[in-house]
Amino acid sequence: MHAEVQNLFVRIHLLYLAQNQDLTVSDALPLLEERGYRVGEREIKQELEHLTQENFLTAHGDQWSLTGTGIEEFKEIIAVFGRVSEELLASDKKTSTA
Repeated sequence: MHAEVQNLFVRIHLLYLAQNQDLTVSDALPLLEERGYRVGEREIKQELEHLTQENFLTAHGDQWSLTGTGIEEFKEIIAVFGRVSEELLASDKKTSTA
């Protein structure tokens, strides 16, 4: 997966993970690796900082937590993913039956 695309998916996953608990880089790393991402601590920290600059997360010490803006953004992401996944799966079915 192209680095820019992976970074976007990592950010989305970080928002998802932050819904349940405050995040640290060391906690997020194995969770992202389990999902197939090839990332290191430096990349995760960069993405957490990016989400903080966007006001989706707030930093306190070495932990990050979801903000109200982050909750609303994640809700919008879920809605878009629903539409996109329907389109992609429909397209995949057409391709595999052709």
